[in-house]
Amino acid sequence: MKKILIQFDSDRQAAVFDAVTAYDAGIDALLQYGDVRPEEVRDLVYGAMFTRGPGDLKNTAVFIGGIDVAKGEALLKEAVGALFDPLRVSVMLDANGCNTTAAAAVVKVIRSTPVAGQKVVVLAGTGPVGQRTAGLLAAEGAEVVLTSRTVERAEAASAAVKERFGVDVSAAAVADLAATRQVLEGARAVVCTGVEGVQLIPEDLWRSHETLQVLADVNAVPPLGVEGTKATWNGKEIDGKLVFGALGIGDLKMKVHKRSVARLFEQNDLVLDAEGIMATAKELAG
Repeated sequence: MKKILIQFDSDRQAAVFDAVTAYDAGIDALLQYGDVRPEEVRDLVYGAMFTRGPGDLKNTAVFIGGIDVAKGEALLKEAVGALFDPLRVSVMLDANGCNTTAAAAVVKVIRSTPVAGQKVVVLAGTGPVGQRTAGLLAAEGAEVVLTSRTVERAEAASAAVKERFGVDVSAAAVADLAATRQVLEGARAVVCTGVEGVQLIPEDLWRSHETLQVLADVNAVPPLGVEGTKATWNGKEIDGKLVFGALGIGDLKMKVHKRSVARLFEQNDLVLDAEGIMATAKELAG
């Protein structure tokens, strides 16, 4: 029986990236739907549920993508809500790569240095990747500080992390070099999750930092978030610190993406959101 992946995308055109990755993960057929709205999800999922018997439904799965992560979360909620025993299919959310990117970045950090009880800073962390990174790090026992240019935005993001992950994350405003220096005081690791092309940490600051052991940056567009680094670095040691660039993180991210898609077809009742994808990232990282 063919492995069929059904792709729900909130964008008008379903992403080619996710389609190619799905085929590389070993699926046989892909059904793509763009501009999907929450009220349309139930009937689409029913089409997947009612066409195969319970014993064969592990060969059908749903992948939710799109640029807008909030819309993707709404689609996921509707998809999961439509399922009932014994007619279930597995579902995965990775809108805008939010879960696979965050999981890969966090695993790079925690495999490089112990974070339990340690201060870890997520710079420019109000976006979906930043929030998931903060939540996953806090779940590992780190004392996470999430930053934005304004304290109001940082606090709102921290509250969202608390609601989603059930963990406490501190908030801080970082709008200049002095604030960056202050928030990094005593930090064991830092993850830069800002928008493309924005430098967040000057080279002279991180190179001379006394407590930083790991730096990770998910931005691959120059100027990079961590000045003086390269996107290809994958744990390169510089002045006693391990540095991970976006492409170094991206190699694991792609492996996690493909493995997660493959997992959807191992059983018919998986729901892969941040935590499940994090488990896959740990498994692949060894």
